[in-house]
Amino acid sequence: MAKKHKHEEHVNHEAWAIPYGDLVTLLLAFFVVMYSISSVNEGKYRVLSQSMVAAFHGKPKSMTPIQVGAQPVSGSQMSLMDGIRPAAPATDLIPRSAAPGIPQLSRSGMNPERVAEQRDAQGQAMRELQALASAIEQAMAPLIDEKLIVVRRNRQWLEVEIRTDILFPSGVATITPSAHVVLDELSTIFARFNNSIRVEGYTDDRPINTLVFPSNWELSAARAASVVRRFAEHGVAPDRLGIIGWGEQRPAASNDSAEGRNQNRRVLIVVLGSDLQQRAISDLASRVRDAAGTGDDDGAAAVATEESSQAADNAAVQQESGA
Repeated sequence: MAKKHKHEEHVNHEAWAIPYGDLVTLLLAFFVVMYSISSVNEGKYRVLSQSMVAAFHGKPKSMTPIQVGAQPVSGSQMSLMDGIRPAAPATDLIPRSAAPGIPQLSRSGMNPERVAEQRDAQGQAMRELQALASAIEQAMAPLIDEKLIVVRRNRQWLEVEIRTDILFPSGVATITPSAHVVLDELSTIFARFNNSIRVEGYTDDRPINTLVFPSNWELSAARAASVVRRFAEHGVAPDRLGIIGWGEQRPAASNDSAEGRNQNRRVLIVVLGSDLQQRAISDLASRVRDAAGTGDDDGAAAVATEESSQAADNAAVQQESGA
C-alpha cells in the first residue's frame, strides 16, 4: 500500500492583516469615544439647567418635560409654555390693608408713624438750630458788622467763623484776654442747647518750626483745643465738644496776599443740627468696633445692618418732608 505524502504547509503571507484589522477597529472605537465626549448634548444641557433653576429659584417655568437629545424648542412653542405657569399664591392676592397685624407702610417703605416722629424730631432740631443762630447773631452783632465773626446758617448745621486776629497772637495758641469775653459769651449761649460742637483750627501757608509747634498742624490743633477748653470751663458739656486741626489745608482765600493769609487764619465752630442723630451714629460706630475687636463677625454685621437701616430711614424722612 502506497504511503500518503504529507502536503507541505504553505507560508501565510497575509498574517499581518489580522492584527492590522484589530488596530484599525480599536482606533475607530477610540475616535468615536473622543467625539462623543467632545460634543455637547443640548438636551442634557437644558435638563441640567432646568434642574439648577428649580433647585435655587423654585419650580421651573416650563410644564412640558424636555426629552434628552430633543431639538431646541421653537419660539412659538416657547411662548405657549411660558403661558402655562402655576397661579400666584393666594397670599399675594391679599392687599396689605387686609392682612392683620401688618403695619401700613408709606411709599418709602417705613411705618408712617415712625416717619412722622422722625420728621417732628428733625423739625425740632432745625428750630433749635435757627434759635441758636439768632442768639449768636444778636450777641455778636458788633463783631459781625466788622467782619471779624461770620455766621453761616444751614439746614443741618451752623458755622461760626472767628478770625484769629481777635483770638491769638501770631504763632501762639494762647487766647488773648480780650477774646475771653467773646468766647465766654458764646459758651453761655451754647450751654443752653444740647447740640454737638466741633471746633476746627486753620492757619496760613507760612511755615512754622518751633519747639512747641513743629508745623502748622500742631498750631491749628492747639488753637482749636484752647477754644474747646474755654468752652468746657464755662458751662459746655465736654462730651459735646471735639477738635480738628487742618493746618494750612483747605484755605478760605489765596495766600498770595496779606489779606488772603489773614482770612485763612481762623477758627471755625461747627454746631451740628441733630444731637441725638449724631450720638446714635457715634454709638453704632463704637458697637461695630467693639464687635469687630472681639471677633464677633455676626454682631458686627448686625450693627452695620442697623446703621444702614438708620441711614435709609433718615433719607426716607427727608424725602417725605421734601427736604
